[in-house]
Amino acid sequence: MTQTIAPRVRTLVLLLLAATGLLLAGAGPVSAHAAVTGSAPQQGAVVDKAPTQVSLTFSEKVALSDDSLRVLDPKGKRVDRGDPANLTGTTYAVKLHGGLPDGTYTVTYQVVSEDSHPVAGAYTFSIGAPSQTTVSVSGQTAGGGVVGTLYGFGRYVSYAGFIVMVGGAAFVLACWQRGAGVRALQRLTVAGWLALTAATLGLLLLRGSYTGTGKVGDVFDLDLLGQVLQTKTGAALVSRLLLLAAAALFIAVLFGAYEKREDEEKRDLTFGLAVGGVVVSAGLAASWAMSEHASTGLQAGIAMPVDIIHLLAVAGWLGGLAALLVALYRAPADTPVDASAVRRFSRLAFGSVLALVATGIYQSWRQLGSWTAFTDTRYGQLLLVKIGLVAVLVGIAWVSRRWTGRLAEAVVVKPREESDSVAVTDADADADEKEPARAGASGSGSGSGSGSGSGSAGKGAAASGKKGAAGSDKADGESERAAQLARQQAAIDTARRKERRDGDPNRFGLRRSVLAEAGVAVVLLAVTTMLTSTEPGRTEKEAKAATSASAADASSAGALTLDMSFDTGGEDGKGVVRVDLDPARVGGNEMHVYVQRPNGRAFDIPEVKVAFTLESQDIGPLPVVPDHITTGHWSASGVQIPMAGEWKVSVTVRTSDIDQTTVSKNAQIG
Repeated sequence: MTQTIAPRVRTLVLLLLAATGLLLAGAGPVSAHAAVTGSAPQQGAVVDKAPTQVSLTFSEKVALSDDSLRVLDPKGKRVDRGDPANLTGTTYAVKLHGGLPDGTYTVTYQVVSEDSHPVAGAYTFSIGAPSQTTVSVSGQTAGGGVVGTLYGFGRYVSYAGFIVMVGGAAFVLACWQRGAGVRALQRLTVAGWLALTAATLGLLLLRGSYTGTGKVGDVFDLDLLGQVLQTKTGAALVSRLLLLAAAALFIAVLFGAYEKREDEEKRDLTFGLAVGGVVVSAGLAASWAMSEHASTGLQAGIAMPVDIIHLLAVAGWLGGLAALLVALYRAPADTPVDASAVRRFSRLAFGSVLALVATGIYQSWRQLGSWTAFTDTRYGQLLLVKIGLVAVLVGIAWVSRRWTGRLAEAVVVKPREESDSVAVTDADADADEKEPARAGASGSGSGSGSGSGSGSAGKGAAASGKKGAAGSDKADGESERAAQLARQQAAIDTARRKERRDGDPNRFGLRRSVLAEAGVAVVLLAVTTMLTSTEPGRTEKEAKAATSASAADASSAGALTLDMSFDTGGEDGKGVVRVDLDPARVGGNEMHVYVQRPNGRAFDIPEVKVAFTLESQDIGPLPVVPDHITTGHWSASGVQIPMAGEWKVSVTVRTSDIDQTTVSKNAQIG
């Protein structure tokens, strides 16, 4: 039956790994956890005068480097000067060179959000009028490419290593202390420690390139590594490495001195290991809580301890499940997992599930903030998938609990002692021992019958010496053969016990249900890792609301303002005409026209006309004749813009019967 189970196990493991790979591959680049909620100049805006600086407002605090904010002219040349600085709160700015010519400028940004994830993007604005630009704003992502893929894989391995290491040790210490001497469980726990240690070192090396250039060659840049060590994430990774050294000592004691102690001594050592293990495990969990979602946003002081409990509960449940699975399949036949150990793990898993539900509800409220965020945000959708997987896992665990009850009620039949082969061996040994005696008797009779004197005695002595040496050699051979037969018999007994154990239908059913639990747990771990690298629903919705409010404020103040100087050539023919288009979008718009003298005072002129032309689509000119409202002020409502694009806005100004001129500017509308 063992041979039948093994191919199924391998097939299921391969399918689970493939599913995990698909989940991780579908994750894509890391989602931004800090969103841009405002900018000055605004995206797509056309300003009359060159600004002295460009500022960006984020939904949370971000970390800046020297090149975090860059402004590029139409040819791709940098026009920013100095390092970016924090103006107020979550607003950051970089100064620009003076005397910038008209054209379209590109603003690029790459920062690190407060919860350690990189954020990148770009937008454009124009001075005077839009122009062609050689700068591409597509592909402005953070955390992508080869480095991003390696970093994401390292995060997954680090979570898996933590869960396996902590859960394996907890299973041995709290559920099955005899398992401290089982090699398979030792290898599992040590493998978890090695995976977590290797992944932590890898994340530390990848961090600088991951949040910066994204180049593989920068992974071993010592300058970047030095910058990483000064960040919150770098400090968390270094702390994790130090705690892993303490974890190595804990594992050495658990599978070394602890396993060799007597029952009386084990009780005292169990308490000490339990306290030390909880402290080290909580410290490792805190290295995630202090640098990711829990450390930012609402109620961070409560969220971090809750996150630590959540991680420990995951490790106790899923890691203990992995240890139970290994014990059921790989434990020696003379050290099977008993029903009491499975019952103790069942209680541990039940407590872990209760802790997961309580902490998960709080985390969901904190990260989502509303019911609609479950379906309207990617974080909410992934959380629904996670909740579904947990429900499936609990259902399978209930089935495993039923198999455990049946296993406890089953009658254990001791293997029958077999002695046939041993009896045959003893008979052979007796026959071998009788051979020297017979040979000695024959020699003695021959000597006495001949009546020889000293010659006969000498021959008898020589023969006796030879036969004594032969007897000694035969005795050594018999001893070696007896040891070999004993080993063979022990192997036969072990194989029979294993066959009888594997043939137990209750144990077989428990194995299958636990294997199914482990399969769902692998996928659950992949979804959880994706959740930690996805923008929380509350942050996403707040950023969208802030962006909408910013756009509404811009619309109420006049989304598009164009100032154009004119000179009709006649007396009193110089001035400035201003056109305000609100909200400067496709459909109906409110238009206001103001005419001022060079000194800024409003004055009336005989006639003002406006025309809109979309030259790229051969639309227009679309004439608009505004109504005179008051001195120097004309207005028109319901000005229709049929489609978005770069429109040419032309204003005809007539200052006398014969003096008039037309001035124009291009602007992005819609």
